[in-house]
Amino acid sequence: MTDAPMTAQAASTATAGDILSSHLTAQAGAFLRALPAAVGEVGARPGTGAAPSGGTADLLRAVRRIGGLLHTFGATFEQSWAQESRTELRWLLNLLALEPGYVRRSARLLGALDALTGTESDGPGMLAGHAGAPKARALLDRQLTLARTRAHSTVLQELRSARLHALADRMTLLVAEAPLLDAAAGRAGAVLLPQAAAAFTALTAGTQKLRLQRAATPYGGDGLRRLGSVPAARGAMDADTALAADDAPWHRVRILVKRARYALEVCGRPAVELDELDRVLARHQDASDAAVTAATAARTPRITPATAYVLGVVHADQRLEVEAARYAFGRQWPELPPGLDGWLEIPPAEGGWGHTPAPRMA
Repeated sequence: MTDAPMTAQAASTATAGDILSSHLTAQAGAFLRALPAAVGEVGARPGTGAAPSGGTADLLRAVRRIGGLLHTFGATFEQSWAQESRTELRWLLNLLALEPGYVRRSARLLGALDALTGTESDGPGMLAGHAGAPKARALLDRQLTLARTRAHSTVLQELRSARLHALADRMTLLVAEAPLLDAAAGRAGAVLLPQAAAAFTALTAGTQKLRLQRAATPYGGDGLRRLGSVPAARGAMDADTALAADDAPWHRVRILVKRARYALEVCGRPAVELDELDRVLARHQDASDAAVTAATAARTPRITPATAYVLGVVHADQRLEVEAARYAFGRQWPELPPGLDGWLEIPPAEGGWGHTPAPRMA
């Protein structure tokens, strides 16, 4: 089967299996094309890391879409095969995200510290000239470089493993034929639309768990002083647990946004608004992760009080970024179409069913 989009006439009579096989063939092919380039890119980096680009970015894009498709439309696939495939794809996704995650965290934290200590003409930063700033910067740089180097070594080792080769073999077989159940023989709309609608129902339910009212003002000071319903905090580590619990529903909604985006792609609909929502939640997660890193660095043994103070300010700065992302989400979410039916009213991409709109992001 080729990965060419179906004609409008063919799409109108296509089965769910036709549509899903077309998408899986295209994404499995993209996976296999990107894999050698991604392995080469990782091998060429001497532990210094780089943001995903080229083959690595293409591989991440394919992995996310195959995994999302198998989750949302899993009822049409052989269950044990789909679960095993999702497990292996999740392993590779987490592996490939390790090093770029540290790169983004380093850029975010060092950039924030440089801004806080800057002496620009429009006004100095609040930490300008602070005695603890140079040591705090050096500490962050050293710890993140070490973590990035270790992540690089782990990725390099795993990309040579039998587990990756087995996953590549699985994708090769997927290009030829997907293990579909009898239900996939039904008309595409009748079989796939209810499953796509479930992805949007899950997204709506996940968003209802967010405390959007607390993020309704541009400056989320209330969000910094009081957390949501989280476990009682005692001491520094418990405080981290409380923050993690406060952030977790937002991280979960980001996953649900991605699944809804990929479901729309199968339906041949554009998802520009969901793309932007995903970007906002990506900023939220990056700022949350950076704040955790700053707090961890501040507990490094034998650092000076001045250094710890600077790291505490950086932590607060990143939590402000978290609140800014929540505010942006709260402004955008009410403007989105309600449920799948609202999205289906949007004119389809050229080709409709069986045609994947060109992805703008992973």
